[in-house]
Amino acid sequence: MITRSRLAAIALAAALVVGAGCRADREPAARSTGNPGAPLTPHGFTLVASGDVLAHTSVIERANADAGGTRYDFLPMFEGVKPLIAGADLAICHMATVYGADGEHIGNPAFKLPPQVAGGLAATGYDACSTASDHSLDDGATGVRRTLDALDLAGVRHAGSARTAQEAYTPTLLRAGSATVAHLAYTYGTDGFPMPQGQPWTLNLVDRDRILADARAARRAGADVVVVSLHWGTEWQEQPDTQQMTLSRELTASRTDGRPDIDLILGTHAHVPQAYEKVNGTWVVYGMGDQIAGEMINRQGLQDSRGNESTLARFSFAPPAHKGDRWKVTKAEFVPQLYDIDAGRIVNINAALARGADLGGVRDRIRDVVLSRGAAHDGLTMGH
Repeated sequence: MITRSRLAAIALAAALVVGAGCRADREPAARSTGNPGAPLTPHGFTLVASGDVLAHTSVIERANADAGGTRYDFLPMFEGVKPLIAGADLAICHMATVYGADGEHIGNPAFKLPPQVAGGLAATGYDACSTASDHSLDDGATGVRRTLDALDLAGVRHAGSARTAQEAYTPTLLRAGSATVAHLAYTYGTDGFPMPQGQPWTLNLVDRDRILADARAARRAGADVVVVSLHWGTEWQEQPDTQQMTLSRELTASRTDGRPDIDLILGTHAHVPQAYEKVNGTWVVYGMGDQIAGEMINRQGLQDSRGNESTLARFSFAPPAHKGDRWKVTKAEFVPQLYDIDAGRIVNINAALARGADLGGVRDRIRDVVLSRGAAHDGLTMGH
């Protein structure tokens, strides 16, 4: 169901879908959405999340063509999965790269995307994006500010990078059902780009103690559910690496007054779908893969179609029976997707199969990886 707040965000985003990107110089007064007063009757919510938006030159050119050769329109790329995104109570994307100034767009290796991406995300139904990745500092502090300004204008919330120290240490709070959800985001590194001088808070780096401190601060700020996005892992490796497994165990084991500090971990960066696993009673998505990317070349120098495959994670949360207890995941699902580099469209693989597409092998490969660490035994199913 599309809420009033989402409709408002979509309306606000219209100017960015095909129009010029505008810069908002003022910061939002608060980083929460919706009515702060909880409904009288607690009710659950459904959260969906997707992998890296990594727009290579071919992707930018497709958005330009979809806008008729003037400006950029990214919405058509998402049409195939828009019902899944817009149908959730809370939808989170991963904006893996920063935005360039109007007309300054580079697809690789130091990315600068058209700011109209933000409008496409909003119009699709995304409520928030993680913005911490190894490409977050490709254009320094200017790129971070430009990106967050565009997301603000489109009505898409963000976590992981910041324009001020206050913004960096204020949790992003979102409303879903009757819950307040905190979204935190971190990256393993910056591909060698230095942190802006005098601004060490510009980008959140993966650090176990910092993540746990932020999660506890989010609880004190009123979060019922804490979701952590992590840009981590080894590229082109389908199984989680040592850092992923160690950090996931440590983060999910942490508790305050008997309650887990973190309720869900969403992974990005590896370019390929990775396993889902329940660790210490908490769902961990090691890697969702690239939701949007151009032709992907693996470490052997070969085009690798896995770099255009991904999953959309969908989790249903139910309110606790007693105040102060944990919100529990009552349904865990994954939806296999691919980005068709020829058509320039995201494809819901199961929906395409129902229409007769020859994608059974791709679906099975994604399914086998996702379930490779026993997630099916803990209730994970393939959604549609």
